[in-house]
Amino acid sequence: MSRITIQDLSAYKSRGERFAMLTAYDYLTATIFDKAGIPLILVGDTLGIFVQGHDTTLPVTMDAMIYHCEIVVRAVSHALVIGDLPFGSYDTPEEGICNAGRLLKETGVQAVKLEGRHDALIQCLTQNGIPVIGHLGLTPQSYHQLSGNKVQARTKTAVEMLIQDALALENAGVFALLLEAIPSAAAKAVTEALKIPTIGIGAGPDCDGQVLVSTDMLGLHSEQTPRFVKQYAQLHPLIATAAERFAAEVRAGVYPGTDYAYNWTLK
Repeated sequence: MSRITIQDLSAYKSRGERFAMLTAYDYLTATIFDKAGIPLILVGDTLGIFVQGHDTTLPVTMDAMIYHCEIVVRAVSHALVIGDLPFGSYDTPEEGICNAGRLLKETGVQAVKLEGRHDALIQCLTQNGIPVIGHLGLTPQSYHQLSGNKVQARTKTAVEMLIQDALALENAGVFALLLEAIPSAAAKAVTEALKIPTIGIGAGPDCDGQVLVSTDMLGLHSEQTPRFVKQYAQLHPLIATAAERFAAEVRAGVYPGTDYAYNWTLK
């Protein structure tokens, strides 16, 4: 299979073909998703929560993003890999250009994602050959300003503002737009207004693509998941049971026994 490109996403939208994106933070998971045919893999700053154990994405550093992006890119031969620009890494256009350049140059990701309205920065990035995905609706890096992770664009006025923001990002040069935690009607209106594809997470069925955080999708943790998450597997209890069985067999002297040992006669 050939590598997925930005042009492929545009073609998907033109054909009305839906596409999937998943997050990955490590080599093995990225390998599995790539071989499963997932066309887009996002190395999200959600690693701050699901890998590093923070309450929000805010503590994630550029060095952490570079570390995980490099690992994921090494595992992937088909999917388009996107790296998140973490909080505080694009406060000015100069910082944004430098850090986005680092992600592409040092890790090999094919695009970056950033949150909110940064029109001038996006224009600079795209002019310098750095593809960008935008992110509107719930923007987790604005956690404190939004007073938590809450559904956005819940009024007609807010939806109109969202559409204007989306059009501005499209004009600035983003090749796709992630819409998070907004009503389905709002996401539909934005999708219909744009020429570029939209990717929804908690944004209903009318976006061109859908993304889920892999740890949510796989049921890898025991925390309550958002309303929009469908768990396609329940790995947390399976892993816990396997660990309990291993510990019990070690305590009982069952493992490794002779079956899992090198039973050579010493000379």
